[in-house]
Amino acid sequence: MNKPAPPADPAAGTTPPSATEAGPPAKKKSLLPETTEGLPWPSNHEIKKESNPFTDRDWRMWLYAWSGLFVRFTIILGAIFTVYQFLATREQARVQRTLELVELWEKSEYQDAQRALKQRLSGLNEKYASLIGANPSEKELAVYYDRIGLEALTENGGAMPLAEFSEQFDRIVYFLNRVSFCVEGAICSKQIADAYFRDYAASFWQYFAGYIERQRKAGASSYARPIEEYLKGS
Repeated sequence: MNKPAPPADPAAGTTPPSATEAGPPAKKKSLLPETTEGLPWPSNHEIKKESNPFTDRDWRMWLYAWSGLFVRFTIILGAIFTVYQFLATREQARVQRTLELVELWEKSEYQDAQRALKQRLSGLNEKYASLIGANPSEKELAVYYDRIGLEALTENGGAMPLAEFSEQFDRIVYFLNRVSFCVEGAICSKQIADAYFRDYAASFWQYFAGYIERQRKAGASSYARPIEEYLKGS
C-alpha cells in the first residue's frame, strides 16, 4: 500500500515578491511656498459697481434715499435746537435769580445797612483826609484804607453805637457772601451780578480787608471768604 504524500509547505513553493511587484513607493508631501499675502487680490473685473440711490432712475429708490437724508437732518437740527433751548432756559433762570437779589438789595433793611456804612466811612475819611497827599502810592492807600476800616469797627468809629453798626455791617457781609455764592456756583448771571454788585464789593473789601484778616486770625477762618473768591474771579 502506498503511503500518503506529506502536505506541501506553503512557503516552500513561493518566492518573495520583487520590488516591482510590490507597487510604487509613496510620494513625499510637497510644501507650499510662503507668501506675505493672506488672500489673492480680487480681480477688478469681479467688483460690481454699486448704484447711487440719489441718482437712481427708479423714483422709488430716489424717494427713499432723499427721505432718509431729510429724516437724518431733521433729527440733527432737533437735537441742536433742544440743546440751545436748554441753555437758554438755564440762562434765563440765572437772570431771574440775580434780579431777585437786586430786589432784595433794594429793600429797606439793606438800604439802611448801606446808608450806615456810607456815613461811617464818610466821617472817617473827613477825619483823616490830611494823612494822604495829592498823589498817594498804592501802598499808602492800602495802609490808609486799612486804618479807616479798622477804626470803623470801634466805638470811636462814628456816631452810631458800635453794636448797632456791627449789626448793619454783618448784614452787608451776609448779602455779599450770598451774591458770591450765587455767582461762583453758576446759579446767578455773572454779567448782571457784576454790573450791580462788583464795584460795591470791591470798595467794601478795600476798606475792610484788614479787619476781615484779623477776624480770621481770631478763629473765624472762613469769614467773608466767598467775597474774596468772588473778587478774585475774572
